[in-house]
Amino acid sequence: MDGHDTDDPKQSTADMTAFVQNLLQQMQVRFQTMSDSIVSKIDEMGNRIDELENSINDLRAEMGVDGSPSPSTPSKPKVDTKSGDDAAKE
Repeated sequence: MDGHDTDDPKQSTADMTAFVQNLLQQMQVRFQTMSDSIVSKIDEMGNRIDELENSINDLRAEMGVDGSPSPSTPSKPKVDTKSGDDAAKE
């Protein structure tokens, strides 16, 4: 039994080393899975933003085709008019 006790610390060290290596490998796999998931979600968000930009541009084009003024067109004269009114008030 004394000889077996001498092997126990060595076996214990080997078991601990194997356990730590296994744990690190599991953590790396989980980290990679999470990383891939995050990258996938970012790509999906980018695609949605691109679709939104295209929809906005389509709406702007439709507004221009219909002869309706774009929202930015009336705001510019209003800003200039307000600036002129403010200058006149001073």
